[in-house]
Amino acid sequence: MKPLQPDTLIRNPEGVPIVASVVIDCDASRLWNMVGQFAGFDVFIPALTHIDMIGTGVGALRTKFFRDGNCVVEQLNSRDEHAMHMTWTTIYNTLGVARLWAAITVDALGAHSSRVTWTIIAEPIDTAQGGFEQFVQGFADSALDNVRRLLGKQ
Repeated sequence: MKPLQPDTLIRNPEGVPIVASVVIDCDASRLWNMVGQFAGFDVFIPALTHIDMIGTGVGALRTKFFRDGNCVVEQLNSRDEHAMHMTWTTIYNTLGVARLWAAITVDALGAHSSRVTWTIIAEPIDTAQGGFEQFVQGFADSALDNVRRLLGKQ
């Protein structure tokens, strides 16, 4: 009998990146303080009821609880406070996503303007499922529109 070998179910998704991006009339640090908080996505994603965290910093796990009963568990892969970017991977979900990797970056465009970009690479469990990319794009676009409404000049 062959001895057991190291294995894992986690692997990076393959596919075309889905990108959502908005320019907001606020300074980059204020924008990063909202979108750069791994535990704080419920502030700008109204579909979430709350987020539970296990640990802090790189390697921490968050469980996002949705109003419709779905949940997603994600691990923080990288976070750079100075460069204002972070990446994470979905490790469990009830949304029909087989694999998902995401990144958020914030870029200063001047003293009072900045851009947030959310990049997602995802694979559905059901590869015959239609509309998966549109669903992911719509979710990210909606979340960043909420950020713009919350932070943009009134």
